Amino acid sequence: MIKPLSAAISCILLAAASAHVHAQSASDAEQNDEDRREAPVDLDRMIVTGTRVATSIDKIPGAISVVSQEQVEHTLALTEDATAVLARTVPGYAESSQAMSNSGETLRGRIALRLFDGIPQGSPLREGNRNGTFTDMGLVGRIEVINGPSASEGIGAAGGIINYISKVPTEPGHETTVVSRYSSQFGTDSAGWKLGLNHAYLGEDFDLLFSTSYIDRGISYDGDGRRIGMNTSGSVSDSEARNLYLKAGYNFGESGEQRLQASVSNFKIEGKGNYIQVEGCRYDPVECPVPTTNTSERGSIYGSKAEINDFQQIAVNYSHGNLFGGTFAADLYWADQAMRYLPEDGDDRQLVKVDDNFNEDDRIFDQSEITSKKQGLRTSWTRGDIFAVEGLQLRTGIDLVQDEAAQRLALTNRLWVPPMEYTSLAPYAQLTWDIGPVTLSGGIRHEDGELKVDSYTTTPYRDEVFVQGGKMEYSENMTNVGAIWRISDEWSVFASYGEGFGLANIGIPLRNINNNSPCKQVDCIADLEPIVVTNKEVGFNWRGDSAAFGASYYDSKSPFGSSLSVDPDTNDFVMTRAPVRIKGFEANGEFRFNERWKVSGIYSRIRGKTSYWSSAPDGSYGAGGLNKPMGVLDVNPDKLALSVNWKFVANGDITLGATRLFDRHLSGSDVREYDGATYSSEENTEGYTLVDLGVNYQTARFGKFTLGIENLLDKQYILSWSQVPGWQNYWAGRGRMISLSHTITF
Repeated sequence: MIKPLSAAISCILLAAASAHVHAQSASDAEQNDEDRREAPVDLDRMIVTGTRVATSIDKIPGAISVVSQEQVEHTLALTEDATAVLARTVPGYAESSQAMSNSGETLRGRIALRLFDGIPQGSPLREGNRNGTFTDMGLVGRIEVINGPSASEGIGAAGGIINYISKVPTEPGHETTVVSRYSSQFGTDSAGWKLGLNHAYLGEDFDLLFSTSYIDRGISYDGDGRRIGMNTSGSVSDSEARNLYLKAGYNFGESGEQRLQASVSNFKIEGKGNYIQVEGCRYDPVECPVPTTNTSERGSIYGSKAEINDFQQIAVNYSHGNLFGGTFAADLYWADQAMRYLPEDGDDRQLVKVDDNFNEDDRIFDQSEITSKKQGLRTSWTRGDIFAVEGLQLRTGIDLVQDEAAQRLALTNRLWVPPMEYTSLAPYAQLTWDIGPVTLSGGIRHEDGELKVDSYTTTPYRDEVFVQGGKMEYSENMTNVGAIWRISDEWSVFASYGEGFGLANIGIPLRNINNNSPCKQVDCIADLEPIVVTNKEVGFNWRGDSAAFGASYYDSKSPFGSSLSVDPDTNDFVMTRAPVRIKGFEANGEFRFNERWKVSGIYSRIRGKTSYWSSAPDGSYGAGGLNKPMGVLDVNPDKLALSVNWKFVANGDITLGATRLFDRHLSGSDVREYDGATYSSEENTEGYTLVDLGVNYQTARFGKFTLGIENLLDKQYILSWSQVPGWQNYWAGRGRMISLSHTITF
C-alpha cells in the first residue's frame, strides 16, 4: 500500500500525468495532523481516464475495467503480445490476434480509442489495425478501460477508451529493475528472448523513470507443429522490438502544488524478413478436400522492406493544484507513427489493371505503408463545491488536435490514400454531484472539426479515377448523463447514457472510388460522414470482504454506423455504412477462499445487427432493416475466462487460467422492396478453449523467477476472425509456448 497523501496533492499528481496514476510520499515533517488522519489512497479503485482527475470507480456510472500491474505481469509471464492481457481480463474485448496487427480486436463490437499516457495511438483517419502494439508492456503499470462509446478523450472511441499508463516511481531514492526472458516452442528458430531495464528515482520534489528493452522473437508454431503463416497485416513472429522511454517530473510552488513533467517515447518493432508466407486452402470438396492453414518457409521477396510499427511521441504536462480554487492540468503532445505491412501481389497492387489482357509475368509485389502525425493540447480545470453547492464538482476545458495521415504503396512509391488532415476544437463541461450515497453526473462536449483531403488519382485496380479534393465540416454535441447509487458499503447500482463520435476509417472509401462510384469529389462522399454512437447501460456491483461481482447490460446504436465484411470477388475488406445496433451482457467476479486461494472470471455475450444495404446516394431508397447479423470481424463470439490463483508459499504463487470462445452460428436474409434484390448471409465459427499456467517464486537474494506456459495443452485451433474467408487470412493460433523469466530489483 502506498503511503497516503493529502487529497489535494493526490489530485495534483494524478492530473499532472493526465492519465498517469502518480502517487508520491510526502515527508512526515511536511504533513499536518489532518494529512495523517487520512485513509490510504487505493489506486486500484481510482481512475483518471475520461475524468482527467483522480476519481473513485464507485462514483462513475458505467462499466469500468482497471487492469492492475499484477494482471499485466501475469500475462507477461505467458506472452509479450500487447493486447493479450485485455482479452484475458476485459469482458467485452475480442480475442487477441497474436500479431502485430489488431484486426478484429474490438471492444463491445466497435473500435476503441487506444491511448498511451493519455495520447492517442494510430489515426482516426486511417485505421490500420496496428495501434495495439506501440510500447513495451514491461513499462505499463496499469490499463484503464472505459467500456462503451465515450467522447471524453476525443474522436474514435465508438467502442470505448483503452488507456495504457506507464509506471511511476514508488520508492524513495533510486530503484533499478532488470528483466530477462527466454521462450521457445522447441521448433527450429522458435526461440525468443528479452532484456529490459527500468530505473526509477523518487526524490522530495523530483522524480524520474527510465525504461529500455529489446525483444527478439522467433517464428511461431501451431499445435500440430507447423509453422504459422506470416500475417499479411504484420506478425510479431520473426521480429525484433526496441523500446526507449524517459519521463521526468518536478514539483514546485507552495507545498509542491505545481508540477511540470515531460516524457519521450520511442518504440519500434520490425520484422527480420527470414520467412515468406505459403498460402493454405480452406475446405472445398473439389479444390481442397484436405484443408491446410497458411504456413511459412525460409526465404524473402526481392526488394521488399521489413514490416514495422514505429511509434514516437513527446508530451509535456503542467498542473496546478490550486488555480482559482481548482485543479488545472494541460498536456501538450506530439506523435509521429509509421506502419508498414508485408508485401502482397494482389490485383489491387499491380501497376496496370488486371484483366483478360494482363500478363502474369508482369505481376509485382508491393507494400502498404501508413504514416500519421498528430499534435494536440488537452486542458482541464476541476473545482469542487462549485456555485457554493456542497458536493457539486465542475470539470471543464478545451482540447485541440491536428491529425495528418496518408497511405502509399512503398515499393513503387505510389499514393493509395491521399494526405488527409483533421483539425478539431472541442470544449467540454461536466458536472458531478454527490448527494449522500448517490452521485449524479452529466455533461456535454462539442466537437468542431474540419477534414481536408488532397486531390488524387486512384490506382489502376480502381480505374485510375481522378478525385477532386476538398473539405468537410463536422459539428456535433455529445452529451452524457448518469447516476450511481451506493446502496450500502457492498452494493451499488448504476444507469448511464453516453454518446461517442468517430470517423469511419475514411481511407477505405477514398481508395475504393472507381468509375462506378456516384461521387468523385470529397465533399459529396457519403461514407465520410461521421459515426455518432449512443449507448444506454444499466448494471450493479457488489464488493464484500472476500468476494466481488459485477454485471451490466448495454444497448448501443448508431443510425449511420460502420461494419466490415469481405468482398467475395476481391477477398478484400469492404465497409458498409448503415444503421448498427449492438446489445450485450457482461459480468466479472472474484472470490477469495482464504489468503492463499483466489478464483476470478469474466463473461461476455454480444450480438450486433446491421443492414444489408445502405441508403441510395440519389435517395431512391433507404437503408435496409436491422436484419444482417454482424460477424466476427466486428463482434466477438461469447467468451468465458476463468483463473485460479494459489499462493503455495508466502513468496510463491501459481495461476491456472482458461479462456473459452464459444461456437456461433449466424444467418440472416432480406429483400429490398425497391428492386426485389435479395440478400443473405451465413457465418459459422468454431470455438476453442485455451489453458495457461504461470508460476512465480520470489527469492530473498536472487530476484523473482517466473515460468509461463501459454496454451498448456498444445491445442490446435483456428483464430475466430481467421475462420471467415479473406485475403490469405487462414491462420492457426499459437501452440504451446514455454517461457522462463527472471526479474531482479535493487
